[in-house]
Amino acid sequence: MFKKILVAVENNQIGNLVFDEALALAKATNAGLMLVHVMSPYSDRTINPISMDTYSFYPAIHSEALTQTLKQWDGLKQESIDFLNFLCKVANSEGLTAEFTQNFGDPGRIICEMARNWQADVIILGRRGHAGLSEFFLGSVSNYVLHHAHCSVLAIQGLIPAVKNVSETEQQVVMS
Repeated sequence: MFKKILVAVENNQIGNLVFDEALALAKATNAGLMLVHVMSPYSDRTINPISMDTYSFYPAIHSEALTQTLKQWDGLKQESIDFLNFLCKVANSEGLTAEFTQNFGDPGRIICEMARNWQADVIILGRRGHAGLSEFFLGSVSNYVLHHAHCSVLAIQGLIPAVKNVSETEQQVVMS
């Protein structure tokens, strides 16, 4: 069964769902956990691309924007480390062995590399449910990991907004 579970987490609602599922599986199999967070320049929570413009016409403004961006980046790094520490403590309080790592780069590739190097039996990660063009433009970490991982992959579906039910009156209008 699973003895080494690599858990790719983010500090958001999906990340909490992923951790809860990983914790339940680890408790059932007495597995160790490796919590992985990857900071990506492509994430919606990271660097402002305008501040990285090296051809700025206003160097003083560019310098200030870059300083603010680096402060924001440091804050995000620390916030993620605090979150990972918290999750490790939760796992430890349940009698499980847990460790964490935070990396920078392409999440899919780093998750697969970490799983291979750590010799994980399974990778647990979240998926947001992007499909079609949104998946093409936004990318899909879960899709990449599913196709490139050396081990089993468990993708936890994030919460999808409920589809509004069509009323009987609207159905009758459409049918006629």
